[in-house]
Formats: sequence, C-alpha cells, structure tokens
Amino acid sequence: MRVRQPVFVYDGDCAFCSSCARFIERRIPSPATVVPWQFADLDDLGLSMAQVEEAVQWVGPDGTVASGPDAIALLLQDAGRLWTVPGRALRFGPVRLAAWPAYRWIADHRHLLPGGTAACSLPVAQRPAAH
Repeated sequence: MRVRQPVFVYDGDCAFCSSCARFIERRIPSPATVVPWQFADLDDLGLSMAQVEEAVQWVGPDGTVASGPDAIALLLQDAGRLWTVPGRALRFGPVRLAAWPAYRWIADHRHLLPGGTAACSLPVAQRPAAH
C-alpha cells in the first residue's frame, strides 16, 4: 500500500466528525486528502473496518499509519507553519498520554458536541445509511 499524498480518514456518518473535517479542509493547510471512510478504498489504504470505526486514521506516503490523536498530530505537523507546534505537542509523551483518554471521551460524547447529532452516538451498524 502506497499513497502519493497523505490521507486523513474520518467517520462521514457522524455530523460532528464531518464538521471537524470541514474545519480541517478550510483552515488547516495540509496536502492530505480528507475523506470519510465510507468513501475510501480501505483495502488500498491498508486500513480495516475495526480501525476506522475506532478512530480517525492517517495514512502517509511513507507507509505510516496512525490513529486518533496520533493521526491528528501528524495532520497538524504535515500542515507546517504554526500548525507544527500543536502537532508536536500532541506527540510529546505526557500530552500524548493524556490525549488518548480525551479523544475517547470526545468520541463517546460526540453526539452532544457542536455539530453532533443523535446518529453520532449510535453504533456504526445502527446508523442511518449515508445518502
């Protein structure tokens, strides 16, 4: 599996995740392709359903695969300029240690966050089909 440019994969059935993805596309100048897993070729990216259902994913041209806050950190570092600072901070030991529980809490409560909907709280198999 090789990609030419990085790919950031998120849950397109979740309104909160989709809002975050739109923010990334508008505000974070990464050359990464931001794509919902529902429209990504997971086999081509070397990702499993379990991975994409668990957390956002980063697939780099060098074969790097990262998930959750590690994926976000690589996206920010890839954007360069001032975005590198929070990207590096997320990879710093103590911050990285705290980032995973924070990410899990956000993922578990995304239906309550701005842009979230009730569908965000349903298990993937129970969510309405994307149109």
